[in-house]
Formats: sequence, C-alpha cells, structure tokens
Amino acid sequence: MFTRSKIFIHRLRVCCLGLAIGFPSAAFAGDGLRAGPIFDQFALVLDSGQRTEAAGPFFYDQGKDSEKTWAVPPLLAYDADPATESKEFDLLYPVLTYERYGMEYRWQLGQLLSFSGGQNPDDFPAERFTIFPFYFQQRSPDANKNYTALFPLYGHIRDRLFRDEIFFVLFPVYGGSRKRDVVTDNYLYPFFHLRHGDGLQGWQFWPLIGSEHKAVTTKTNGFGETEIIGGHDKFFMLWPVHFKQTTGIGADDPEKLSADWPIYGVLRSPKRDSTSVLWPFFAWIDDREKKYHEWQGPWPFVVVARGEGKTTTRVFPLFSRSHNDTLESDFYLWPLYKYKRLHTEGLDRERVRILFYLFSNVTEKNTETGAERQRVDFWPLFTWHYDSNGNSRLQILALVESALPNNRGVERNWSPLWSLWRSENNPKAGATSQSFLWNLYRRDTTPVSKKCSLLSGFFQYQSDSEMKKLRLFYVPALQWHAQTGRAEK
Repeated sequence: MFTRSKIFIHRLRVCCLGLAIGFPSAAFAGDGLRAGPIFDQFALVLDSGQRTEAAGPFFYDQGKDSEKTWAVPPLLAYDADPATESKEFDLLYPVLTYERYGMEYRWQLGQLLSFSGGQNPDDFPAERFTIFPFYFQQRSPDANKNYTALFPLYGHIRDRLFRDEIFFVLFPVYGGSRKRDVVTDNYLYPFFHLRHGDGLQGWQFWPLIGSEHKAVTTKTNGFGETEIIGGHDKFFMLWPVHFKQTTGIGADDPEKLSADWPIYGVLRSPKRDSTSVLWPFFAWIDDREKKYHEWQGPWPFVVVARGEGKTTTRVFPLFSRSHNDTLESDFYLWPLYKYKRLHTEGLDRERVRILFYLFSNVTEKNTETGAERQRVDFWPLFTWHYDSNGNSRLQILALVESALPNNRGVERNWSPLWSLWRSENNPKAGATSQSFLWNLYRRDTTPVSKKCSLLSGFFQYQSDSEMKKLRLFYVPALQWHAQTGRAEK
C-alpha cells in the first residue's frame, strides 16, 4: 500500500514543481527564479537547507539537514528523516495520518480506524487493525499473540485499553480483564463482579454493596531485593454514600478512610490527616509529610493553606496566590489573568495567560547554562518563538497555533495557509528573512549578501561583496561594483 502511495506522491510532487513552466527564460538565469507567490526558492535561515514554494501557500518542498518535507496544504504532507528512521504522511490532517519510527508504523483515520505494526514492547512483530470501538485484531508469527474481538459479541484482546488481557461474550453479559496478576470477572457490567489475584479476593453488587481484601505480599525487584506490597481492605454500601477502606497495610504509610457522603469523610495516616464535612465544600487537611495545613470552605471558592510545603490564599474567581519551594500558581479575575511558575534544579519555567488562549507568554531558562527560550501567542494575530540558540521566528496570522503549540501536523498542513507574514532571524549566522503574502514581497540577508523580490519578481535587487544587481520584469536592468560604484552594461 505504502509503495503505491510513494508513486502517487512523487507524481504529484513533479506536477507541482511544473508550476514554474512558462516563465520567461531570463527569469532562470544567474541566481534562480524569484517569482513569489507563484514560485520561489531560498535558503533556510534557522537551519541548513533550502525551501521551494509555489502557488502561494499550496505547495512547498523543503530539505533541512537530513529531513525532507513537502506538502500541498491543506490536502497532504510528507516528511522523512533517514537519520531518525522516521516517516510521516498526512491527508487532510488530522483525518488520515501515517507515522513510522524504525520498525513501528501506524495508519490512522481520525481516532476510529487504524492499521499498525512492527516490533511491540515485548520485541515480537505484530500487525494490528482497529475499527474503534467495534473491531480489534492482531496478527503475529507467534500464534499465541493473535487475537480478534468483535464488540459487543465476542472477543479476546491483549495489551490494549490499559489492560493486559480482555475477554468478553455478549458484553455487558460477561466481560473479564487482567492487569498484572489481578483478574476481574464482570457479569451484567457494571453491576456485579468477582476479583482475584495474588493475595486478593473481592466482589461487588454495584451500587448496593461490595467488599475486597488483599493480604500483604512481597516481590523481588530488579536488584534482587525483597519489597513489601501493602495490603488493603475495602467496603462500600450504597455507593458512593458509605464506604470504609484501609490501604497500605504492612507498608510505611497505612491509610484509613471512612465516609458517609456527603455528610462527612475522615482520612487518617501517619503522614496526612483530612476531615471533610458536606463534601466537597468544607475540609481541613494536615499534611505532615509536605508540612502544611489547609482549610477549604466552601471549596473550590475559598481555600487557605499555610506551611513550608504550600501557601495558598484563594477567593474564586476574584484572586488566588499559591506557592511552595518549586511551584507558584496565581490568578486574578479568573480567567482574565493566570500565572504559573515552575522552578526546579536546572529549569525555571514561567507562563502568563490572559483569557485562556487569547494571550500566552511562556519562558524557559536553563539555570545551569543560562540558555533561554520563549514563545508568545496572541490569538489569532501572531505567534513568536525564540529558541535557546538565539533564533527567533514571527508568524502573522496564527489561527490555531496558540491552542495546539508545537503540533507538527498543524505546522505542516495548516499554518502555511494563513501565514501572511513570516520573519526569521539567526543572529549567530547573521541571517534574516521576511516574507509577505507568500513571498509577494521577500527579503533575505546574510553577512555577505542581500536579496529582495517584489510583485512576483517583477522587481528584484541583490548585492554581495562584489556586485549589486537590479532586475525589472526578470530582465537585468542595472549592475554596478559594490566597492567602486561603477556601473556595468
């Protein structure tokens, strides 16, 4: 299938490049064609490589280091990087996508239909086909790894949906699952189940009554040491009105919880005590491990916490100030203004948001090297990036980038359509570029040269250390020596 796709992609790429046919031959002489937005070629500013753009925002071909990308936005895009053994293909992104990394590959139609295969985490080859949530299939040279499931009639699934195994017959009549050593048998899901495992026995007739007991067990870790796995006792009646549970039995921090919601709830452990009344509105917390006391009433509108591990004052939605040794989170007139800061060893990260995604300013600093990077989004007007190498990029407009930052699919397939203005700056290389209306106006500079093109290349100017040249309507009109200023015919 993918071989046919490559043939189709190659033919389409050739057709797009053929847009250049019909231009005056003089346009190709000397320094190449500059006729944006119809056709333009230029060197990349922020990376080593070259980019070709044609038909305004509807075609580009780019080579960046070992990575090759070409696209016909918003129809399709293809990206390949032999250095990382990766390939990506998008068709009307995100409708149909293909990704391959090494031996692993995946075709996906939205979140509903997918083909995937390669080496899984257990290092056996397998091919999977899914029509979510109705059909699941896996085929492998090892027949023991094969499965087929047609939901809700009958099926067996392995390593999917957060379970090691799933088996069902006429679901919800019967459905069984296993996660590690714990096996759960559901009958008339979710009303009745039986559960068993290593030292574990439990049952429930939901929501009326249920009970579960796990004994203290041990396991040997990767260092050959014996570790204790805490036990637990759980009981509920008229869920979620009444339940009692004790967890971590035999471990360092056993925890007891008793509640008759919403009247009261009490949690007690060596490290933390919590009492709630008319849950979730009123609560008192004493966290001895993190060293703070907290009062909530009524939650989430009023919260007060004091101590080394947490200091908070909140009156929602008017204001909130909360911080500890590594994290600070504040807001005023939520969601008008929101501030968050993370300060850990080696990293200092700050983010300011106004009205969710209307405005966002993210700054990250490596406190060991001093390197910084920053991203500013002002929806839908612009997005601006500054990386740790000092490179910067400005894009006007940016319709979805603030809500989906660093999304490669959006950058490949959709951003070119509304990028009316692009500006890039590479201070270390001394290179800059500016582009307006898909290269209707374009300017590129390096330490030794300047190039400027306007109105589909009808006006072109370029200079280097030796010569300066002017073209009008693709025809050389004037050139002169950069040093002497003497004109040449």
